[in-house]
Amino acid sequence: MPNGRHAMHWDFVLILIFLGAAVPWLGRRRIRQLIEAPQTTKMDRLTLYASTIAFQWISASVILWRTAAGGIRGAQLGLAVSHPAVTAAVSVVLAALVFASQIFSLRRLTPGASEIEGILPQLALKLFPQDQIERLVFFSLVATVAICEELIYRGFVQGVFGSWFGGNAATGIAGSAALFSLAHLYQGRKGLASTFVIGVLFSGIRAWTGTLVPSMVAHFVADITVGLLAPGRLRAATKSHEGN
Repeated sequence: MPNGRHAMHWDFVLILIFLGAAVPWLGRRRIRQLIEAPQTTKMDRLTLYASTIAFQWISASVILWRTAAGGIRGAQLGLAVSHPAVTAAVSVVLAALVFASQIFSLRRLTPGASEIEGILPQLALKLFPQDQIERLVFFSLVATVAICEELIYRGFVQGVFGSWFGGNAATGIAGSAALFSLAHLYQGRKGLASTFVIGVLFSGIRAWTGTLVPSMVAHFVADITVGLLAPGRLRAATKSHEGN
């Protein structure tokens, strides 16, 4: 990103404040309401998917608008591929590692395991798709989140923090991972730690390859794997746990 006045522009500061304060607060508030609800309906889930899709695209559009006004090109946000072969290879390897990690985590949800009583499993049972129509909309949601969150955190936030500190890659990676983890504050301390680690990994790969493609692909794989496989696993674990 350009150094100097554009990098420190007031609109960039406001966006970062919104991402670091408003997004975590809104997320926790929304999740608290869902946790307190005895159950969710099909309409509740579809409404949540649609509103999240809209919010993500609006946020990404605002960032693209303001960065363009600041003279920042798409390539500087990671929206270009300079080395297609390397990008493809890194995308496949990273996606495979993320997929394996998600499968391992799901297999830990054995009948009677204490994990099924945590906030994430409870949210999954209420929010993940339960029929074909919901799965189709959920697919659109996951694709949206993968594209928009990577643009927001690995594209914009990482670039801004890096440029503000003289192009320091480590500062950009740390700042991006910190705000990314704060966006998942509703997951609790364990969720904060895990998303920070994921943020560091994705940001490091973005800094290395210069593109958002590998992290977008891996982000999509992570969310779609859990979204499609976790509900059945969790319901089976919950029934077995209740029967003991």
